[in-house]
Amino acid sequence: MRHQKKTVKLGRKAEHRKALLANQVCSLIAHQRIKTTLAKAKAVRPLAEKMVTLGKNGSLHARRMAFSTLRQKDAIKKLFNEIAPRSTERNGGYTRIVRLGQRKSDSAQMAFIEWVDAAQVIEEKPAEEKKAKRKETAPAAKQKEPAPKQEEPLAKQKEPAVPPKEGPKPKKRRWFGKKSEDEK
Repeated sequence: MRHQKKTVKLGRKAEHRKALLANQVCSLIAHQRIKTTLAKAKAVRPLAEKMVTLGKNGSLHARRMAFSTLRQKDAIKKLFNEIAPRSTERNGGYTRIVRLGQRKSDSAQMAFIEWVDAAQVIEEKPAEEKKAKRKETAPAAKQKEPAPKQEEPLAKQKEPAVPPKEGPKPKKRRWFGKKSEDEK
C-alpha cells in the first residue's frame, strides 16, 4: 500500500526531480508566471507555497531553509523582499494554475502557474511599456513620413510609363522528371 507517498515522480529519479522543482520555483519567483505541463505545475505548487510561508516568517532560519531547497540567492532575496510581503493577508493559496490546452507536438496538457497576488503586477508592466513605446515612436514616425511622401510623387513623374507585357506565360512543370506538353 502507498500510504503517505503522495510524491508525483514525473518520470525522474529523486535528485533530478528535486532539482527540476527547485528550478521551476526559482523561475516562478523571477518571472511571476511560468508555462509548463499541468503535471509539473501541480508538483510545483506545494513547494512554491512552502517557500512563501517561509518568506512570510522572515527569520534567518527560514532564509536558510529556503536556500537549502532552492539554491539561488537572488531568488531567495526576491522571495523574502517582494513576494512574501504581498501575501501577508493570505493564509495559503498563493499560486494559481490556469490550464491552456494541449501542446501540439506531444499533446501534453499545458498550464500557467502564477502568483495570485501578481496578476496586477504582470498586467501593469506591459501597459506602461506599450504607452512609452507609442509615445517614443509617434514623433519619430511623424518626422520621417513627410520626407518620403514628398519624394515619391517626384519619382513617379520622372519614370516613363512601361507598357504591360503580353499576358502570362503558361507554367512549365516538371513532375518526376517528365516534361510537360508545353516543353515537348
